[in-house]
This record gives sequence, structure tokens and C-alpha cells, in this order.
Amino acid sequence: MDKLDYKKEYKDLYLPKTKPSIIEVPEMLFIMVDGKGDPNTSESYKNSMEILYGLSWSIKMSKMSGTQPEGYFEYVVPPLEGLWQTEEEGFDGINITDKNKFIWTSMIRQPEFVTPEVFETAKEVLSKKNPDIDFSTTRLVKYTEGLCCQIMHIGLYDDEPATIRRMGEYILDSGYVTDINEARWHHEIYLGDPRKIAPEKRKTVIRHPIRKAGS
Repeated sequence: MDKLDYKKEYKDLYLPKTKPSIIEVPEMLFIMVDGKGDPNTSESYKNSMEILYGLSWSIKMSKMSGTQPEGYFEYVVPPLEGLWQTEEEGFDGINITDKNKFIWTSMIRQPEFVTPEVFETAKEVLSKKNPDIDFSTTRLVKYTEGLCCQIMHIGLYDDEPATIRRMGEYILDSGYVTDINEARWHHEIYLGDPRKIAPEKRKTVIRHPIRKAGS
């Protein structure tokens, strides 16, 4: 049986062109972890990665122990994603001088068969491996992003502002405005393992919420 690879099955969500495009993002299921600080140095960000990948792989590999959930199917763990804000609301991915002021939600999409019970079981499995792990900001969420504009950025994360400005021009030219607020944040999807990819070849989907101008 072929594995479901979300990136290949839903190319409109994960593989946009380097030219901006408008998309209606549907409801999806995520494990999310909230935190603050510079992702390059923050201990909480490091811990969030351990939690997200630990839970995701516990669910995926539940078949090995014969405890796979009802409706389980073979799949590839979807890519890491991040919602980004700063202590000053309205961060658009461009103006950041102090990364220690980041407020973020890191997340990985989950298959539809992951229920709250499956989520709790995965937490129990991970806790046995690491009794000190802190799940206080970890949650299973159905998240609907709605109307957005997105673009593929290729290169260093610090070079994203030029790509975002180009996307911003497209949004205005298309009759929309960027709708970043306290509920809708700057969104990034990280394709591939940045530890194994040269910085200049990294692929990052950048997605901004939008609304019709004047609405």
C-alpha cells in the first residue's frame, strides 16, 4: 500500500510556485506547541521540536506495537510549520530586530484518524521515554486558516523580507489586503531538513492571511 505523502497529495498547500498565489486553506488537524524566544537559541523551541516530532512519530509507529488507531493508514509525517508573532502585534515577517521577542506556535499536521484519545496515548508513550518533558503548551487543534496568499521562498530565512514584499505587492494588485492580526499570524512551512540542506537551497512556504480590500 502506498504511503500518503501530504506534500505530494496536496501540492496546492505545500508546493506553491515562486510567484505568489491566492488559496483558500481548509480545516486541518495539528499538534501545536506554543513558546517564546529566538528559535536559534531558545530552550523552549528546542523542546517544542522534541515534542512535535516525538508525538508525531509515536502516532505513526503505533502500528509496530499493534496499537494503531482505528482508521490508521500509512503516511509520511508532514513538514514542520510555524506561526510567528512578536511582542508587538502585527509582525509580517519583515521587521524584526530582536529575535528574542518572537512569540511562536510550532506545529505538525496530523492524519484525520488522530483523536484526542490517540493524542493522549502518544503523550503517555513519549513521557515514558522522557519523564521530564513538559506538555503544558502542547495541544491538538483543528485549525482553519481561510483565505491566504502564499509563495515559495528559496534561500536563507534572513532573506525572506524581499520575497514577502513581492507577495505584498501581489496582494494589493489582486484587490486584497494582508489580514495579520492577533488571531491570524505570519505562517511558514519548512520543506526538507534544514540541517541537511545548504542554506541557499532551503525551501520555505510563506503564507499570509488576506481579505478583500474594503471588507
